[in-house]
Amino acid sequence: WRRPPRPAWPDLLRFALCGLVGIAAYNILLNSGQRSVAAGAASFIVNTAPILTALLARLVLGERFGAHGWAGTLVSFTGIALIAAAQPGGLAFGAGASLVLGSALCMACYVVLQKPLVARYGALACTAWTLLAGALWLSPWLTEAATELPATSAITIAAVIGLGVLPAAIGYATWTYALGQFGAARATNFLYLVAPTATAIAVPLLGEAPGSQTLLGGAIAIAGVVLVNTRGRAAPASAVIPRQM
Repeated sequence: WRRPPRPAWPDLLRFALCGLVGIAAYNILLNSGQRSVAAGAASFIVNTAPILTALLARLVLGERFGAHGWAGTLVSFTGIALIAAAQPGGLAFGAGASLVLGSALCMACYVVLQKPLVARYGALACTAWTLLAGALWLSPWLTEAATELPATSAITIAAVIGLGVLPAAIGYATWTYALGQFGAARATNFLYLVAPTATAIAVPLLGEAPGSQTLLGGAIAIAGVVLVNTRGRAAPASAVIPRQM
């Protein structure tokens, strides 16, 4: 155990911006958009985040994402489109589509903003500061949530706690660690594994048997991630042998 260093004021402001964009704005836009957008369409739009992240990482961070990287991303995105089209409601975008697209843009901006902080403070400290900042930005709605709490069922409360522990605390911590290891463009490409993984988890937990189109889409999405991380990786500088004059 060791106490992490206190961030400098410029980094505290950056953490505050990460909490605003990646936690508060992302969830507000996504949840609001899903009220009028089918689940399949929402998952399709949200999965533009890796593409937007790769573009921003190239422009802001100078990260290289070669031809194989873009090809793998396109393959994964095609698989996600097949999975999304097979969901109830299909690709019915609805009036909230722009809100869901805004959440994807927030995710891309969040990743690029957080990347320099991971190297300075580590994954766990970055996760803690970011989630704390996000909680503060969402605190105006805390009173309304507390008012509704007495009438909420125990199952709903347990589900909310589970969401806080698994995808929020553990998910953001492991995600931040991966961001420090792989870089923004490659790390977000792994998000294409969310849909196939969720499909596999739903079989024992919810009894949902995936159809052939969903299985095909999942296989294509996984193949794209494999392509990015086997053929799409840039060679390290130490591996480049200079030509003899």
